[in-house]
Amino acid sequence: MPENIDVFVICSAGTIAPGQAKAFMLARIDEAGESRPFPIFVMHTAANGYLGFLNACPHKGSLLNSAAGGFLSQDRKFLECGLHGAKFEIDTGLCVDGPCAAKSLEPIAIAVIDGDICLCGVKLAEDDGIPDPFTYVEEDNIPEVLIQSDY
Repeated sequence: MPENIDVFVICSAGTIAPGQAKAFMLARIDEAGESRPFPIFVMHTAANGYLGFLNACPHKGSLLNSAAGGFLSQDRKFLECGLHGAKFEIDTGLCVDGPCAAKSLEPIAIAVIDGDICLCGVKLAEDDGIPDPFTYVEEDNIPEVLIQSDY
């Protein structure tokens, strides 16, 4: 009997331009059943493919886009840690220069399905059911905004 694999849509493939990367902050379920932060990024390669990595530098665990705001080196040939300047091969995630040389970014399994980039094989935390305050429901063509407070 085939095993079920969790597949979650992250975004439309068209939202990441070729040669660009985009970060996502997700939450995954750990072995104890607890929700834990799961920062990832997806790279749309120049060859029109998509690669996914955990957004954590193997040197200190910092987000690659933490300081400079982007993922790519100035010459756009490498992924680069904005904090310590480590450079990684785009296709493999292998660090070729910097304090974590010879270590690699942790790859994540992604697939493009019906035009959507999907995360595969990771159990994500379900939506907590809290309504998005920036959505509205049209009633008599008057938008409503839900504002919640803990006070």
